[in-house]
Order: sequence, then structure tokens, then C-alpha cells
Amino acid sequence: MRKTARYTALAASGLLALSSLTACANDAASTASTSKGDGKGVKVKIMVGGLDKVIYLPAMLTQRLGYFDAEGLDVELLSEPAGVQAETALVSGQVQGAVGFYDHTLDLQVKGKSVESVVQFSQAPGEVEVVSTKAAGKVKSPKDFKGKKLGVTGLGSSTDFLTKYLAVKNGINVSEFTPVAVGAGPTFVAALQQGSIDAGMTTDPTVATILDKKAGKVLVDMRTPEGSQAALGGPYPSSSLYMQTDWVNSHKSTVQKMVNAFVKTLKWMSTHSATEIADKMPADYSQGNKTLYATAIKSTLPMFTKDGVMPANGPETVEKVLKAFNPTIKNADVDLDKTYTTEFVKSATG
Repeated sequence: MRKTARYTALAASGLLALSSLTACANDAASTASTSKGDGKGVKVKIMVGGLDKVIYLPAMLTQRLGYFDAEGLDVELLSEPAGVQAETALVSGQVQGAVGFYDHTLDLQVKGKSVESVVQFSQAPGEVEVVSTKAAGKVKSPKDFKGKKLGVTGLGSSTDFLTKYLAVKNGINVSEFTPVAVGAGPTFVAALQQGSIDAGMTTDPTVATILDKKAGKVLVDMRTPEGSQAALGGPYPSSSLYMQTDWVNSHKSTVQKMVNAFVKTLKWMSTHSATEIADKMPADYSQGNKTLYATAIKSTLPMFTKDGVMPANGPETVEKVLKAFNPTIKNADVDLDKTYTTEFVKSATG
């Protein structure tokens, strides 16, 4: 029988103030199993860099649609505030998979860790740089980042990476602004309203909350392929399921079942409305305003792939972005072919 684990949320503020700082987010569900090894009923733990973030929506939606169960999988979904923490959980062996940004696979490779994306959820970051209403007159583009306090989910996170790239691309050195780790949801909104940050990078539903509360305005929108092209110069594969390569190679049957489930979800998402998707998600994700939650989902839907396949030239765009500001990667020879695999998505039964 499936057991549903609920974890204590941080104090909510405002409509849809969904907190990514809720360690092990709401409705992280699992089924009890004593099965060992590869095959039906094998226990798999996945750490998500914020279960309630729309960019990682396929994780919980796959469970809600019953696709893990249909594949005979016993999947436990856990949550951390930022992708960098999901990455840490993976490499430390606490979990078998991480749902987070693909760019971590490159970062880990140069640190001597072999990790690969096995199914690619997205073709754009899904991120938005927002500026507070108070600072909007002074910060009109990334060219104005100098001397500013810029919010990110966590230091070393993908929002940190992308913020640094936008700065460097616009002539601002990474030492000329201050990154501030503020998480997402209520903590991000509060930081923006209280002036702890002048601007920051976040995702839906936090973006929808900020706009609804008139706490800030959009500066750079990367929720669509077009937005990714304009800001980053190409498709930017972001949210994905990535795993340690050794584990993938020794559990191919299980990985295939997981990818099958996620590809089914991506196809389901491509044929259903944002409202229909919202209806499938845990009720508390909407924080009492399902219309606003559906709006948040609709704004982010264009970022998702329909088949889980890595977008053409996506890895190259990610490498270019990271090399622009990260000296370790800039001077490293990254083997992109080892950062992802299409073996499983090509065989997926979706």
C-alpha cells in the first residue's frame, strides 16, 4: 500500500507562497517494499530540488498519475530547497536519482564524479529574473546588476549559475554583485519585499505570486524556448532526472521503467491543459488559489519536452554558459557525451 509522507511546511505568505524550503515537501509519497535488487518492486529514492516548483512538476505528477506503480516501481520522492542540495544527496549515496538541472552533470564531471541525465524534462530553464518594485527604476536589465544583491535558491545552484552568466554576458564581473541564498516561495517573496535582495531568479509558482502581489516585475523570462534563445543563445536543457552512471549501468531495467513512466507523463502533459494538470497535483500546492496555480503552470509549460529527449545543441549551450564564468569548467575538457544518455528515452514505451 502506498504511504504518503507529509513534511512540515515553512510559514506561508500570500497566494501560492509555495516554499521550496520545505524539506521533504508536501505529499512526497512512497510505497512500502522490502524488495531488493533490480526489477519489479525495487525501491528507488529520488531527491527533487523543490517538489512544489513547476519546473520539477513531472516528478510528483508521474506519481499522481500512477505511472510509477504501472511500471512496478516503488518510488519515494523527497525534496530539498535547491538543486545543488539534491545533487549533494545523490553523490553522497542518500538517493539513487536526482530531479534537478542538467548543468550539474557538467559541474560534477569536472569534480571527478560520473553522473548522467537519463531523461530530459525540459528545453529551457523555466527561470525568471524578477526585480523588486522598489528597485525597478534602477535595475532595468542585467547591465544594472553591479553593486546589487541578487537572490538565488542556493549558492552553487543553477539559479546561481544562470545569474552569473547573465551578469558576465552583460559586462558585469561576478565579483561586482552579491548573490544571496533566499530559497523560493515565501522566503524569496519576503526577501524581495523587505529589500534583502534587489532582484533575483526564481520559478513558478513563486513568479505568479510575486506578480499577483505586485511585489516585483519580470526582468528576464526564460520559461520558453524563445526566452532561452534570447537570454542564453540556444536551448537550455534544465530539469531532468540524473543519476550516477555506475548505478545506471548496473540497474538498467529499473532505469528503463523510470524513464518509461516519466515519458508517459511528458506526453500526458502535452495533451492536457494547465488546469487539468493543476487538478492532478496535491491540493495544498495551490495554496487556496487554483486559478493562480494553473496560471503558473501555463506560463511554464512551454519549457517541457514531449518525449524526454535531449534537445539538439542543448548540452553545448549549457557548456558555453558555464564556461563564461566558472574557471574550473572554463579550463576543463568536458566530455558532453558522458553527461547524458538517450538509450532509455529511445526505448521508452510512452
